[in-house]
Amino acid sequence: MAERVLIVEDEVKLATLLRDYLAKEGYEVSMLHRGDEVGRKPAADLVLLDLMLPGKSGLDVCKELRAADENLAIIMVTARVDEIDRLLGLELGADDYICKPFSPREVVARVKAVLRRRTRKEVPVETGLVLDDASYKAVLDGKPLDLTAFEYQLLKVLASQPGRIFSRQQLMDAMYRDDRVVSDRTVDSHIRKIRRKLAGAAPERELIHSLYGAGYKFED
Repeated sequence: MAERVLIVEDEVKLATLLRDYLAKEGYEVSMLHRGDEVGRKPAADLVLLDLMLPGKSGLDVCKELRAADENLAIIMVTARVDEIDRLLGLELGADDYICKPFSPREVVARVKAVLRRRTRKEVPVETGLVLDDASYKAVLDGKPLDLTAFEYQLLKVLASQPGRIFSRQQLMDAMYRDDRVVSDRTVDSHIRKIRRKLAGAAPERELIHSLYGAGYKFED
């Protein structure tokens, strides 16, 4: 059975273009053009949700969808770069975000990636770390970590390949997809906060290691 994608976008031409690209990839695609037309449990595996919608904002729709179904995949779409930190900071439960303008091929790639991740909601790691993409919750050795959405994503990137050294630039590229200029110190600051929270759960272990001049790696 084909995976189902619901596009909620008030720009009809854009929604139609995305529908055509996704349909070519084998997805079953439907469209809505107002936020208040989206039910709490739409017949979809993934919702491509615009932030600015008539009737009801994308933020409110996202919160309602996530409250009703934690397994539904949601990608937020925004033309406002200044909203990105808010989208992440509010921990609304969206799986990804895309900034306008974008290419339809990028959207297709993001949809594929999110649906792949959703096939395995929990990702256990040999170190005893469990990441739950549906709720942005992380547990270490049975103890919950109080991570922000941004810290969760950063830890997930590092833990995705234990032992691999990620440069600061690679981490910034993975976390900031909108080409904003970010200082190396921003990554260092987030890493320090994550380390403190990991140490609070497992004080006898060091999981994130820094390598002078190279970057960071996740390893027990």
